[in-house]
Amino acid sequence: MISKKYLSFTPLRKMISSIIRTWQDPRRKASTAHSTHDAFMSGLACMYFQEPSLLQFQTDMEEQSQQNNLRTLFGVQKIPSTNAMKEILDNQNSVQFKPIFKGIVQRLQRSKQLSQFNLFPGFSICSIDGSQYHSSECVGCPKCLTKKHGETITYQHHVLQAALMHPDLKQVIPIMAEPIQNESGEYKKQDCETNAAKRLLPQLRKDYPKMGLIITGDDLFSRQPMIEAVLKENFHYFFLAKPSSHSHMMNWLETQDLHEIREIDDKGQIIIHQFKNDVPLFGNKDAIQVNYFCKKTITTDKDGTEHCRTESWVTDMTINRENVALFVLGAKTRWKIENECFNTLKNQGYEVAHNYGHGKDHLSLNFYLLTLLAFTLHQTAELCDNLFRACRKKAGSKKSLWEKFRSFINSAIFESWEQLLKYFLNYDEYNIIGGYVVERASPEYVILQQ
Repeated sequence: MISKKYLSFTPLRKMISSIIRTWQDPRRKASTAHSTHDAFMSGLACMYFQEPSLLQFQTDMEEQSQQNNLRTLFGVQKIPSTNAMKEILDNQNSVQFKPIFKGIVQRLQRSKQLSQFNLFPGFSICSIDGSQYHSSECVGCPKCLTKKHGETITYQHHVLQAALMHPDLKQVIPIMAEPIQNESGEYKKQDCETNAAKRLLPQLRKDYPKMGLIITGDDLFSRQPMIEAVLKENFHYFFLAKPSSHSHMMNWLETQDLHEIREIDDKGQIIIHQFKNDVPLFGNKDAIQVNYFCKKTITTDKDGTEHCRTESWVTDMTINRENVALFVLGAKTRWKIENECFNTLKNQGYEVAHNYGHGKDHLSLNFYLLTLLAFTLHQTAELCDNLFRACRKKAGSKKSLWEKFRSFINSAIFESWEQLLKYFLNYDEYNIIGGYVVERASPEYVILQQ
């Protein structure tokens, strides 16, 4: 089994290392015991293996064997203490992560891996949504968003995340994160998702000039300023449009004849797709024209009572009878950023909302980005790495997989990530000699035995 070139763990890790080594270190060289590279790669290793205490395990291993898996797998020359790592992470501007995520996406593009994310030729769904990753009633900073509950103030950090997804794929690929934060302690109005989106869209176009994206988002974004911001960057959009917040458009549609397609699905539900092109978004003369589509699902109880659930969206793309069902499928894919991205990051081992530390400047956001980077590497492995997929299948669940991986790296030294995967798949072909994992068929095995 051969991984896609440049997309297996070791080449990606080397790319990440090379980028981090270009970062400027604001500390005085005479007083630096640990490099910026070693601090960030140590943090990434903890998030990658979903193990906050990994540093101590590997320090103990270093003392016993003069080697450790942080060095062999992540290129860490000197393991920092947790406090030293946090101090270094806090000093580095989070914007420096952007070339790392861009580098991964570009490699996926060049290897044609992103073509499977196309909803139709040349266009993929890019969902954007906000998420909270820090909340405290005690610890905050001028960049924090604040909420008041009586006399209590809660300090929060949020991010607007952009990710590629497809209705038929479980994997999602994060491509950019824009912090939602206040730039100064002296403000009248706090930062918000809409403002963050207006900053994010030009960056997406700049970084991925040839990528055809359909931006999807919730009802918050189906407003003229946001739609104009999307169109300015030559993106398309599918935005949720709730009747409660688009009363003029809905009243106007009631006076029109909508195109309609009816069918009965395999559950006996009546599915109705309706659409109308050239619809005024609101009542003013300068209202932007949008194209409207909806899906109505009618179910019938045993007593004959009918229930109708309606979901509706707006888009700039022309709708017809042949593509309306595909548009609905693409628009509904937006939920994957909640289910497959944020829910996974919060509740399936990554613990992104865990308070690893707030810091004074960049620590909290850098911890989020390290966690997101680990998640992105895992998603890439699920897409491209045959060895990893075989391990995932053998483990039966992600939880079991990472429990095994953690037990392995805390008990023996692996020369590479690929060796760790092969060891997982075929224990019997390896032995542990002097703390090192050695393949029985290798010359080193004979030498070490002697």
